[in-house]
Amino acid sequence: MSHYLSSTLELSLVKRTIEKLLSRLDGNIHPDAIFHSDQGMHYTHPKTRLLIAKAGFKQSMSRKGNCWDNASMETFFGHMKDELDYKNCTSLEELRVCVNEYITFYNSDRYQWTLKKMTPDEFRSHLIAA
Repeated sequence: MSHYLSSTLELSLVKRTIEKLLSRLDGNIHPDAIFHSDQGMHYTHPKTRLLIAKAGFKQSMSRKGNCWDNASMETFFGHMKDELDYKNCTSLEELRVCVNEYITFYNSDRYQWTLKKMTPDEFRSHLIAA
């Protein structure tokens, strides 16, 4: 998982996030990897679709009005909202630090029942080794 927190919704937000993801994966993209998003203009934009395809991901978008298509991300955001003390942040920089720490915790230390009781990082390594 990769993320980039911005104060605006410019198209570069998605580009930066994808670049961070590719750097984090260090070229180890599973052939069946899926880039899942909603149907926002950022993800349907031709530049974004081309960037996702060039990176080696299959793109999947939620159907309009169907939250079940994006259930795994909605679950993640639900956990983050419950577990992250973001309401005490007084600046975008404080929020960035808080979100960065949470996502590091979520990926590396928070075990998931649905991932065979592994962290997302452990599960990804497990899939790559298989």
